[in-house]
Amino acid sequence: MVDKWRITIPELTGDDVRNAYIYLPESYFEDPGVRYPVLYMFDGHNVFFDTDATYGKSWGMKEYMERTDTQMIIAAVECNHSPDHGRLSEYSPFDFRERGFGEIQGRGKITMDWMVNTFKAGIDKEFRTLPGRETTFIAGSSMGGLMSLYAVLEYNWVFSRAAALSPSVWLARRRIEQMIRNARLNSNTVVYMDYGSEELTNHANMLHQYANITSLLMEKNVLVDSRIVPGGTHCEASWERQIPFFMNTLLYGMEIENGYKESDLQQESGQLSN
Repeated sequence: MVDKWRITIPELTGDDVRNAYIYLPESYFEDPGVRYPVLYMFDGHNVFFDTDATYGKSWGMKEYMERTDTQMIIAAVECNHSPDHGRLSEYSPFDFRERGFGEIQGRGKITMDWMVNTFKAGIDKEFRTLPGRETTFIAGSSMGGLMSLYAVLEYNWVFSRAAALSPSVWLARRRIEQMIRNARLNSNTVVYMDYGSEELTNHANMLHQYANITSLLMEKNVLVDSRIVPGGTHCEASWERQIPFFMNTLLYGMEIENGYKESDLQQESGQLSN
């Protein structure tokens, strides 16, 4: 099931309300002794329902999770829809200037601090999650894909695995490269990253920059699953077709067919501190 409720993010948009979403597998209601990994996702309005999606087409994550009986919680938050580049600002770790956008103040750190300290903390308190790093993932597309990279690199003590679909690595290229080089990462950090073959011409030198980011991640010993999607475009319908690929990467090597019994949980050790 997917539950939807209204929230505010005072640090970003004051009293303005937006939607938050949570997907719970059916087994969640059958055994109160089971806890679940959590996947956090950006652009929550596009994740589950066509009726909420910006362009009338969602990723269809609910249908995929139910069809595959994947034992995981998904928590997602709607983006900022302000016409004054609200989404770009909240989903950019850096200030930048781009033709057609002008000067954009990057408030990605504020977004992630809220997601970690307020939203994740609330999800962990309200639901039977596995709150540790090894069972906490993050995913998004486009600017949300860039934010997923930012999250797993700069908040690596919180997130162990990330999926960045069509990430906006054309933005502030040198800052992104510096961020990767300077990141302090746990050795088991996993990143799924893809880009559609039909969208490579959307930004100058995109293929080179995508390959460069992949190489830099590998140099940092990140376990990278990188793909150029044949015929892939920059839209939810294309990203929906990539769900099996990135979900397999996020869950690879994890035994969660029936969730985790509390009695089976072991305290995670060796985490990086902030």
